[in-house]
Amino acid sequence: MEDVTFLKSDRILHIYFQLAQGEAATKKELAQQFHVTERSIQRDLGVLRCFLEELGTMQEIVCDKVSHKYYIQDSSVQTLSNSEILAVCKILLESRSMRKDEMLPILDKLISRCVPEQNKKAVQELIANEKYHYIEPHHNRRILDGLWEIGQAVQKHQVLEIQYERLKEPRLIVRRVLPVGIMFSEYYFYLTAFLEDKTNFDNPDDLFPTIYRIDRIRSLKVLDEHFHVPYKDRFEEGEFRKRVQFMYGGKLEHIQFRYTGPSLEAVLDRLPTAEVVGDENDGWVIRAEVFGKGIDMWLRSQGDYIVI
Repeated sequence: MEDVTFLKSDRILHIYFQLAQGEAATKKELAQQFHVTERSIQRDLGVLRCFLEELGTMQEIVCDKVSHKYYIQDSSVQTLSNSEILAVCKILLESRSMRKDEMLPILDKLISRCVPEQNKKAVQELIANEKYHYIEPHHNRRILDGLWEIGQAVQKHQVLEIQYERLKEPRLIVRRVLPVGIMFSEYYFYLTAFLEDKTNFDNPDDLFPTIYRIDRIRSLKVLDEHFHVPYKDRFEEGEFRKRVQFMYGGKLEHIQFRYTGPSLEAVLDRLPTAEVVGDENDGWVIRAEVFGKGIDMWLRSQGDYIVI
């Protein structure tokens, strides 16, 4: 006997909503949930199949042959292949860009929403060990809380007032900045922004933004003040990104060096603006444009392979 608290139409709607949310269940589990027979559930699933087919949706109720669980397969929503989701999860884990309580829920949601039901267990097992041994960044600060707020300020061209902890001096400074982009590089998220007042800086006519590590922003306030994008004809975030590989501010530097190491590709990938301008017997002459002095540290780290 069916539970009178659930009319058949209500039960069918509940089953559809449950499956549409990405859940999967056997006929036995659904029968126990709604206090009906498995035959009743079978009829309900048949009604849903006919309804979805007549409606012309791209959704289909299918049954996994191994687990015998029913789920909705939506061909209008492209799921990721096993290789794609594994690559995305590996990249996120290797980035070590967030605390564990921020990173792991993102991975779980990706697998839940972007992987076909029959592949979820295999993907989860492949990254389970890395999730368990995940090493958090040492700053131990939440990143996601303010990231969207900063992104909206960038999009709407709103002035930001930030309290920032400088790297060299452990003290807070207050800055009013004009945000123009968010970037990620080697464990950290960065805000790129033009200083509103440059009078106290060495180069007040600098046409390029300052870089702030977002985990060092102790507080931020989005002001109800809008600005015109500065130097919009001369500054493009994508082009800036190619030249700021080491996240150090400074002037645009033009460098040229001879490289005699084993992998030319590794150098060209590290410096997106690099081009080979000479091919010698024992190496290559390379020219590139970069911002700041961070390039100096990288060049020194290559030892005898590089000659300026």
